[in-house]
Amino acid sequence: MTQHYHGTPITPRKVLGQLRGRSFCISFARPDDVEWCHENGQSNMLDNSAFSIWTENMKRKARGEAIVEMDGAFWQGFYAWAERWLTYKTTWAVIPDAIMGDVSANDALIAQWPHGQRGAPVWHMHEPLDRLKRLCDEWERVCIGSSAQFRVVGAANWHHRMTEAMNAICQTGRVPNWLHMLRGMNAARWGYPFASVDSTDIARNHNRKNNPREMAEIWDGIQCSPFWDRKYVQADLLCAA
Repeated sequence: MTQHYHGTPITPRKVLGQLRGRSFCISFARPDDVEWCHENGQSNMLDNSAFSIWTENMKRKARGEAIVEMDGAFWQGFYAWAERWLTYKTTWAVIPDAIMGDVSANDALIAQWPHGQRGAPVWHMHEPLDRLKRLCDEWERVCIGSSAQFRVVGAANWHHRMTEAMNAICQTGRVPNWLHMLRGMNAARWGYPFASVDSTDIARNHNRKNNPREMAEIWDGIQCSPFWDRKYVQADLLCAA
């Protein structure tokens, strides 16, 4: 069964209250609902907030403002924050990653992670497939992040790159690991064998005359297959911007 993690914060609190028993994604950058989610949620993932801070830093740079430094002190804060909530056996965390960093930078962040298999490393789609295979050999759960030329989820080259990735790791048709698609709730519709996905759709859109409980029921009802049938990949589209 595919696990659907609904991004928080979800406001006002009475709206969040309609989602008791669901699964939630809580960002280190906005931990407003972390306690409530652990008291009322089914399962929780702790997001390291690298993507949201990286996105905000791009805006700050454009405005000439100081950026948030995701340095050693920042990640030590994340480790300490995550430690308490990882006491819950149904909670796991996204291991810190460098969105546009190279393989060595991201491997270094993984090496510093202090909570073992309670975390999941991120494979960025612009990185080599060999790194994805290595992460799948070493970790029970692996996250996939859309990045660089594959940053637009659902674009033609995104589908081709994802197909190549699934072909690489699902050699027998079975998925070797728990694969989590970051920002990938909609991707659960597209035939990829994700064990879990997340999205901030309810947080962003419930106020547009949408019923949050009905939104969650629709999303949570979308299930991915645990199998992958190898597909042909047109090589020239893999490098398309």
